[in-house]
Amino acid sequence: MLRVHEVIVVEGRYDKIAVSQAVSATIIETSGFAVFSDGEKIALLRRLSAKRGLVILTDSDRAGFFIRGRLKGMFDEENIKHAYIPDIAGKERRKSSPAKDNKIGVEGMSPELIVKALTRAGAVFLDDAEIPLAQDRITKTDMYLAGLSGSPGSAGKRQNLLRRLDLPEHLSTNSLLDVLNILHTRDEFFALFPNSS
Repeated sequence: MLRVHEVIVVEGRYDKIAVSQAVSATIIETSGFAVFSDGEKIALLRRLSAKRGLVILTDSDRAGFFIRGRLKGMFDEENIKHAYIPDIAGKERRKSSPAKDNKIGVEGMSPELIVKALTRAGAVFLDDAEIPLAQDRITKTDMYLAGLSGSPGSAGKRQNLLRRLDLPEHLSTNSLLDVLNILHTRDEFFALFPNSS
């Protein structure tokens, strides 16, 4: 599976699922327009854009273009790439009727079309030589050893860490792991939990 260097920003959960079937990447959902009232998520996206860059991949409807336009104005332009899906008439499988504009969104795109959109946007695809070695990445085992998962009180410890690192309080454990691997080295992580390594 192709690996994308930048963080991919999509509108919703089903878009995230479709993109994750096409490429390996950190994918952040805007939850539609909710992102604009979520200062923590905007702050996180700003940090991620500065570290890795963002690829915005929204639907080709009015809402998708509105979200794209607002996000474009919130971040440094040199850290943003725009991926566009083609206009294809129809509806997604899970929906009983087509969208207002009768176009299929990101969730209905094939993996090949998603890769094509990312390629046209200039997304950076990593080869194996550019991917950090496993020993350089923070792992789920590291999270467990630090008491952040799989033990009594781990949810509270995760919340404390999220506050300490100024990250959104609703990040799942897997999302937290992705974000930690973008923003911090493994050594920096262990420095936060000196008794865990």
